[in-house]
Amino acid sequence: MEVELGVPVPESPTQVWTPQSWRNFTADQQPQYASAEDVSRVAKQLSGHPPLVFAAEARELRRQLALVAEGKAFLLQGGDCAESFTDFNANRIRDTFKVLLQMAVVLTFAGNLPVVKVARMAGQYAKPRSANTETVSGIELPSYRGDIINGIDFTREARTPDPQRMVTAYNQSAATLNLLRAFAQGGLADLHQVHGWNLSFLKNNPQREKYAQLAERLQEALEFMAVCGVKSENTPAIRETVLYTSHEALLLEYEQALTRTDSLTGKWYDCSAHMLWIGERTRQLDGAHVEFLSGVCNPIGMKVGPSMQPDELLRLIDKLNPENEAGRLTLITRMGADTLGEKLPALVRAVQAEGRSVVWSTDPMHGNTVKAGNGYKTRDFDKILREIRDFFSVHWAEGSHPGGIHLEMTGEHVTECTGGAWKISEADLASCYRTQCDPRLNADQVLELAFCVSEWLRAGRIA
Repeated sequence: MEVELGVPVPESPTQVWTPQSWRNFTADQQPQYASAEDVSRVAKQLSGHPPLVFAAEARELRRQLALVAEGKAFLLQGGDCAESFTDFNANRIRDTFKVLLQMAVVLTFAGNLPVVKVARMAGQYAKPRSANTETVSGIELPSYRGDIINGIDFTREARTPDPQRMVTAYNQSAATLNLLRAFAQGGLADLHQVHGWNLSFLKNNPQREKYAQLAERLQEALEFMAVCGVKSENTPAIRETVLYTSHEALLLEYEQALTRTDSLTGKWYDCSAHMLWIGERTRQLDGAHVEFLSGVCNPIGMKVGPSMQPDELLRLIDKLNPENEAGRLTLITRMGADTLGEKLPALVRAVQAEGRSVVWSTDPMHGNTVKAGNGYKTRDFDKILREIRDFFSVHWAEGSHPGGIHLEMTGEHVTECTGGAWKISEADLASCYRTQCDPRLNADQVLELAFCVSEWLRAGRIA
């Protein structure tokens, strides 16, 4: 017998939040497992495992995001579209970590603001889908929903949802977190080393002259600090960094199993990641995902697409952040380069007029996805840049803070998004197209984007 998780139960919705109260609401985008008993067994197993992150870390991230909401810091959130069990290895983790740090250094220096670094890593294993099934050559099978649920191979065995995959996702997330913490504290994050990587990027970039001035100014600043005695050997802030983790809280069985009561405050935290977000497809006010994240004390995010209306947005803000706490809620716009300029101003005005404290961030990836003539899904680099630029312009015009950017990206040299200084064309896509789901910016494109955004940050600071 197939069991669909998250369907409404006969009882009336509870008035008091608990980690399982989401079950009284309709939960979209959940898999159909063959056995409810197997799901319960795995969930019970996970609920006895150690937390992946600690409540105090999540509270510190909330404090830093409160600074972002006030315009005193900038949020950089990025990582894989969907993490893969088979591609799980240290080099991939290291390369994404490196490019995040490279971006952060450029943005910090240009914007003269601390950059809060949040990775889409160590848990980004579930993906929403537009249809429950897909058909290939007349064969219909369940859609791929991320490695935490089923496999990407188009076979009935791979596509059958398996609850045991939640345990694999937990184990790989734990290993990823261990390595990220070692990188952050073990010397790989040294500011001088990161700047050296950026110089290497510029040396080979076709548009290096465009960004060379910023790199030279940063080099002078590092040399000046060294003369003053501020060096890696005596200054931990130069040698180490802090990187937080995040993912879309899509598979609610997994999220509930990793929700814990904090021993210091007595409050509930989802210890699968420091930050969780609700996707565009699951942000219904009366839905299970909004209900679940309304009760955990982590900083949370919500995707905001072009269909969002001001009144609807305010109701969701009230549900997710009823105390209007700075740093609690990040609104991640994903509207498309051709739409954001028209749709975003009304939303910003409504939030401003009601005095709501939120972080505004932009996801310039999802609204700009197209299918190339050769069948590959792709995104155009120039449109991604344009959506970010328009995001900044709208907020500055409305007296609001453009607080951050949210990217699907990788440290690898893939060919999944067209454009950029290397002028990747549709014909180039097939040469190294490796994503599990959606197209990602590659390492060179990410760094090029960071230098472009840094110019806008600097211009906004001067203005």
